[in-house]
Amino acid sequence: MKRREFMTACAAGALAAFDDPTRASPDDWENVRLRLQVERPGPVIPRDFMGLGYEISSVGQKGLLSGENHTLVQFVRLLGPQGVIRIGGNTSDFATFSSHGEAVSAPKQTVVNQGVIEDLGAFLRATGWRLIWGLNLGKGSTENAAEEAAAVASSAGDALLAFEIGNEPDLFSRNGHRPPSYDYTDFYQDYQRYVGVIRKRVPGAPMAGPDAATRTDWVDAFARDERSDIKLLTHHYYAEGPPQNPASTLENLLNSSEKFESITRQLRAASQSARVPYRICEINSCFGGGKAGVSDTFASAVWGLDLMFDLAAAQGAGLNMETGLNQLGWVSKYTPIDTDGQGNWFARPLYYGMLAFALASRGQLVGLDSEASNINFRAYAVLGGERRLWVTLLNKDTARGASVTLELPRGFGSGNVSRLSAPSMSSTSRVTLGGSEVTSDGQWSPTGRERLMVRGKAGEIQVPPVSACIIELAR
Repeated sequence: MKRREFMTACAAGALAAFDDPTRASPDDWENVRLRLQVERPGPVIPRDFMGLGYEISSVGQKGLLSGENHTLVQFVRLLGPQGVIRIGGNTSDFATFSSHGEAVSAPKQTVVNQGVIEDLGAFLRATGWRLIWGLNLGKGSTENAAEEAAAVASSAGDALLAFEIGNEPDLFSRNGHRPPSYDYTDFYQDYQRYVGVIRKRVPGAPMAGPDAATRTDWVDAFARDERSDIKLLTHHYYAEGPPQNPASTLENLLNSSEKFESITRQLRAASQSARVPYRICEINSCFGGGKAGVSDTFASAVWGLDLMFDLAAAQGAGLNMETGLNQLGWVSKYTPIDTDGQGNWFARPLYYGMLAFALASRGQLVGLDSEASNINFRAYAVLGGERRLWVTLLNKDTARGASVTLELPRGFGSGNVSRLSAPSMSSTSRVTLGGSEVTSDGQWSPTGRERLMVRGKAGEIQVPPVSACIIELAR
């Protein structure tokens, strides 16, 4: 088969999985040339990079975050044997701890007791993941926070990564928790007061912060003030919002990389200066519970996959994708793991992006030079154990397909391809990775892998608009 015939056939085959009439035709492809540079090492991706974030109101739902919730445990473990669960959110600044009281899940009246905290400890042991726990600074007291911290530390044991004090304290002056004059200096005084009381109950309690929503300068200041006494610097990020904003669109979501990279540059500088890792401990597509038709679509999977690699390349320690119940008391449109409340669980589109990252991120980022013209295209390469190399190709362009030529490093001559795909970028279901969906019991077994077409010293592959693929190369 001639090269032109081969490219046209591949294009038609790749597009056959999509029924969106706005997709590129086989004649509408941009050439992309990639050159792998395995001798140019980048950051090692932490094994516990992956994370999920829950409002504390989710802990108030007895039986949810429990070792006995075997299906949710499996969904989490499928994302990796190590990771981080973050408990916090807006509801944490209204929540109280009552050791023997009744557990309550509510936006501003959540109560957590000894029982649900012990359930969470069992959940952590079942998944192998660690914990960041947020304490109530907004409406709480130091005494109740210390009692709660002692219960959490006892239940979590070695799985406790850190406590945070307050959720988005840089917004306290806007949301009624503090007067308009409240600033970083005021927060830091509050923080020190809480830490002093907490450590009388939990000696050596590990801390993280400042858990800022938007004020990256608070992270800079906190890094200078607490560099010798904290485990993590923490910050939040939402690509869009609020949901009613007409600018919160699929197209803008797919083009939000520049905004994110600006924030991570600042966070990386603060982290390196203080020699303390940083984590985006609350993150998703659209604040305010997500936006239907954006946050719950296949485009969010492609966005999320790119975002995770982007953060890893910026030397972030990891992220916690916000999940489940939100501060308004309903399940957010952006949740990666969903349930109908009747015991049935579902992987939503974003989960597939997270699963793709889990598959392709086990190792160290290495150099990858790209020659691309007028197309929104990203690529990442990770060198893992047993001399395996994963190359992730992301086409975030809504109109043009990518015709990719991948120059292979010496010793690598063949590979398998797993595509991340769906009927269209706006699909809310029928998402697949490696040709397979995640089952309702959290199982995934790829059945539709392809062989990478190799000609000489280069692989050739087509990546349709708003889709991704993972190439696994072996020596």
